[in-house]
Amino acid sequence: MRLSGKVAVVTGAALGLGCAVATRFAREGAVVVAADINEPVGQALAKKLTRDGGEASFVHTDVADEKAVKSLFESTVARHKRIDILYNNAGVLPYERDAPAHELSLAAWDYVMSVNLRGAFLCGKYALPAMLQQRSGSIIYVGSRTGLFGCAPNVTAYSTSKAGIAGLTRVMAATYAPYQIRVNSIIPGTMDTPMNGDVLSNEAQREEYRRAVPLGRLGVPEDIEGLAVFLASDESSFCTGGLYTCDGGLTAV
Repeated sequence: MRLSGKVAVVTGAALGLGCAVATRFAREGAVVVAADINEPVGQALAKKLTRDGGEASFVHTDVADEKAVKSLFESTVARHKRIDILYNNAGVLPYERDAPAHELSLAAWDYVMSVNLRGAFLCGKYALPAMLQQRSGSIIYVGSRTGLFGCAPNVTAYSTSKAGIAGLTRVMAATYAPYQIRVNSIIPGTMDTPMNGDVLSNEAQREEYRRAVPLGRLGVPEDIEGLAVFLASDESSFCTGGLYTCDGGLTAV
């Protein structure tokens, strides 16, 4: 098992990519602390991982709330004595509220930034003290190609927040490399997950998104698992500051 003996905090763990990665981390031997605002589903996930032979717990956490994030990491250290992996997956994509810049409300902008960028910063901030003490750790952020290219003009706030993730990844990678703390980002493509449920429920739109992918299909949560395990494990000990695409070739064309 590639993560045996490691303690992993996974945010946004209840559904979609976070759930898949938390499940795979547990299967690879990690102690998983699943964090989410969706308490019933998050609790059910932790119980399932435990029934399946893993070690997992759930902590209700709003990543936009500094006190909640601080408590998440303090309680993890108190219980497990260390934090080896942060998989920062929590995010929002409110298609119905995001918009081109001149139509975007400040409330919608602030909401997206508070979860996607502020939340990512806070999780990194409060995971780092344990990693600095250990002089080791792997932080994995979930980005988006919308943060690298102007491919989503109708989701200004989301795209900008994910551009911030790319910048945060690289500056943190450079800052903490001397302490053997690695910081990388996974860039998914169009994923068939609950976050994209509204837009993909329209069959015409779904087919349009599918045709745009060179590999000819939408991504599924399981596509991310292997890359996440690699970046979390010691196999990627020389990898930091990287933006790793898992998008079926979308960024290649």
